[in-house]
Amino acid sequence: MIENLQRDLHLPPFLWNILLGCAALISGLIIKYLVSIFLKYTSRKVTDYSFVRSVLNRLGMPLSYFLPMLILDIVLPFMELHRKPMALLSKIVEIGLMVSFGFMLIGLVKFFEDYISHTYDLKKEDNLRERKMRTQLQFVRKLAISMIMILTFCAVLLSFDNLRKIGAGLLTGVGVGGIIVGFAAQRSLSNFLAGMQIAFTQPIRIDDVLVVEGEWGRVEEITLTYVVVGIWDQRKLILPINYFIEKPFQNWTRTGSAILGTAFLYLDYTAPIDALRSEFERLLKDQPLWDKRVQVMQVTNITEQTIEVRMLVSANSSGKAFDLRCYLREKMLAFIQEHHAYCLPKKRAILEDGGERLLTNDQIRYDHR
Repeated sequence: MIENLQRDLHLPPFLWNILLGCAALISGLIIKYLVSIFLKYTSRKVTDYSFVRSVLNRLGMPLSYFLPMLILDIVLPFMELHRKPMALLSKIVEIGLMVSFGFMLIGLVKFFEDYISHTYDLKKEDNLRERKMRTQLQFVRKLAISMIMILTFCAVLLSFDNLRKIGAGLLTGVGVGGIIVGFAAQRSLSNFLAGMQIAFTQPIRIDDVLVVEGEWGRVEEITLTYVVVGIWDQRKLILPINYFIEKPFQNWTRTGSAILGTAFLYLDYTAPIDALRSEFERLLKDQPLWDKRVQVMQVTNITEQTIEVRMLVSANSSGKAFDLRCYLREKMLAFIQEHHAYCLPKKRAILEDGGERLLTNDQIRYDHR
């Protein structure tokens, strides 16, 4: 059919080749454009995650290159070219198809990541399962993209006959070269294996709460070589991924986000523990930060000057536990100041006349002088 069209138009070979090539490229772009319009129309009412929108975002650009190259490869046999120009053009189209197909595969990986990220949303209150999947997903995505890029590059190189011969000649030196590269890249390989171990054994996960190097923060990113921990004051702590295999650290969300928190009061011996416990329970009763699992007030220590009162509470997350502890300290202090100010810590002293009275620290220093 295409050959009959050429005869009917009576076009010279040079002009026919240009026309055929342009038609192929434009046809591919038109097909991609029509598909994009259809997909956008079907997803225009979606405000949150959209399967179609994700396809457009991740595969739209790769399709803009792949479809024209594919159609150009189909019409290539109908072009009238001499043997050498045809061989050169065929090689260019072949390489273009390989590279654009590699971009297509990378887009598919990112599309799959979007779908999993939507399905396992970290915004949930109890997101242990989500953090497991997101940690594995991040590592698998980076590994898959790296492998696709390497294989695409190798496919392009192997499409040249001369490079195939060079590669065959180099196979004899692979053993020695592998040993040399192994020694040179020992640390990189160690980091890569540590990354695989973390991705699947998961001592840490995305959004885990850690105490590491004396800092409290959340895991924001896990790469093949390092981990980014966001500190509570918005600093970023960057640690090599081997750190989490070789050194101890605290993970507050290893098996769940729920946690216990403590707040201490230091009071005089005259403190009414029962009254304080009643106020403590009243404060927790309608407090949304408390998850209603644990509420305990106990005298945990007695010194020569004060008693130590511990308030033990539970919360769904470490952030809520911190806010709840601060809330209890403030409210209990206000209650003691208003109703039981006499039980605040005091210094006692025995005077020379045999009497006894309570003195403040300033009074004791004054009498001593």
